[in-house]
Amino acid sequence: MKVLKINSGRVRDFLVEFLRDEFKKANFNNAIFGMSGGLDSTVVGYLCKLAFGKSNTYGIILPHKNTPKISVDHAYLVGRTLGIRYLRFNITPQINYYYKNFPQADKKRIGNKIARERMSILYDLSVHFNGIVVGSSNKSEIYLGYGTLFGDLAWLINPLGDLFKTEVYQLAEFLGVPSEILNKKPSAELWEKQTDEEELGFTYEEADIILHYYLEKNMKPEEISTQVKEIKEETVYKVIEKIKKTEFKRRPPQIAKIPDEIKYS
Repeated sequence: MKVLKINSGRVRDFLVEFLRDEFKKANFNNAIFGMSGGLDSTVVGYLCKLAFGKSNTYGIILPHKNTPKISVDHAYLVGRTLGIRYLRFNITPQINYYYKNFPQADKKRIGNKIARERMSILYDLSVHFNGIVVGSSNKSEIYLGYGTLFGDLAWLINPLGDLFKTEVYQLAEFLGVPSEILNKKPSAELWEKQTDEEELGFTYEEADIILHYYLEKNMKPEEISTQVKEIKEETVYKVIEKIKKTEFKRRPPQIAKIPDEIKYS
């Protein structure tokens, strides 16, 4: 299967300058990010340290009781490896307290609440530390709708949003991300142990090729199936259907524009 190859060195330099420029425009120099121990947030930590230095980079560890211990251990590993500032807050008590009122709530509802609670804390800490919240959603997740509105998708600045997941792996390897993080299977970890691949129904390697041809080459599903014979046609249509069904997550909040003849008549 074709692999999308990036120039990791040039991409790193571009993203570091992007972060510096955006922070300068906003008149901030402290970066705040959720440090989950996963690949994407780890790459963000590496980029922020390069852009702002370890004293201006804050990795926030926000475990819930559903968070595997190994992920918390990996988050600490990133903090120690980078030498950045990092803090840990257990969010289980407030989630449990809220859902005492809704014992019927399903895992998806609770998972979205967990993601939004984490982002709420990051924004509060951004005020405390006079910084900006940096997101870690990659292009694959954004276009597959694999994220929570006003949760992990609520970043203010995102250096990874134009990199597919497989491209983030390449950048991570170039940056020297620990092998423990590079080699583990990606998972949102908002409920029972389930990998992204199991939840999505296809691999990132498959999705990224399809997304590349569909989004960047403007190819139709049948053209993609002809171009990439290693991927099942049903997978091509499944990925594109996810893009269409989650379009609402990529639109800015809508404001009603009232015509003058209605508003002022």
